Amino acid sequence: NMTLTAESHSVTLSDGFKIPLMGLGTYGDPRTTPKGTACESVKYAIDVGYRHIDGALVYFNEHEVGQAIREKIADGTVKREDVFYCGKLWNTFHPPELVMPALKRTLKTLELDYVDLYIIELPLAFKPGDVFYPKDENGKEVYHDTDLCATWEALEACKDAGLTKSLGVSNFNKRQLELILNKPGLKHKPVTNQIECHPYFTQPKMMEFCKKNDIIIVGYSPLGTSRDPSWVNLKSPPLLEDELLVSIGKKYKKTSAQVALRFNVQRGVVVIPKSFSPKRIKENFEIFDFSLTDDEMKEIEGLNKNIRFVELLMWSDHPEYPFHDDY
Repeated sequence: NMTLTAESHSVTLSDGFKIPLMGLGTYGDPRTTPKGTACESVKYAIDVGYRHIDGALVYFNEHEVGQAIREKIADGTVKREDVFYCGKLWNTFHPPELVMPALKRTLKTLELDYVDLYIIELPLAFKPGDVFYPKDENGKEVYHDTDLCATWEALEACKDAGLTKSLGVSNFNKRQLELILNKPGLKHKPVTNQIECHPYFTQPKMMEFCKKNDIIIVGYSPLGTSRDPSWVNLKSPPLLEDELLVSIGKKYKKTSAQVALRFNVQRGVVVIPKSFSPKRIKENFEIFDFSLTDDEMKEIEGLNKNIRFVELLMWSDHPEYPFHDDY
């Protein structure tokens, strides 16, 4: 069992680069998050010890995240190579000729020369262009034919051009991953699949498939999600109130959130909890001074309900909607 510390908790990707198991998610509702919040939060996280930041063009705050990283480089806290940044290709930029310009737009927004990981955010293509949520007269997203292999080849060109170190995907199911892995002339394998992953949704089948194919799982919503009924499935009770997680936490003088994060990190799943609260940003990082026993790990695995919080049902009629399949 590898020893994880606050200073050293990276795992090696199949392409030889390293990814820290603990990251900071940066999505905040652009309509309600005060300007500057993302920048301050990322700077604070870097001061606390985070070295992995997860962002996206579609979060509308990538300029703030980039500014935070640059300020922490400028003040000598970190060097650029100490920080792992993941950016994402949005649904409206899937046509191959739009992929590199989309990544260049992210780099221009961040004011950085490269990202460490660039991933296809969803296997769903929308009508191409700069309107991120193109809608028809009924307010329904306008879809576009998806060719995941063609999009992937355009990502490979981005890596070859040095704009990103590594390439991955997000919200892909097994069939969609196999499409890429079995692509004739594949040049660069996806090194990660970013998916929902927490004690109520442990992803055992996807874990096994990814392990076999040397793909690291990056778990989003590792603490469950907000309880916003407009996009969250509320069939599962709030994860952080779970009696088992609370009681294991008491034993170690930790919160249920810290137990949930430790559970994933200990099984090699990268976690990217989002927080803009300094107290919780710090608390979420404090998972390297205790470890769970094998029995506790098994007990937590037993909490799996196979129910997603993030179902994305509004796009379930898209031909490439990933969650109809078992995994």
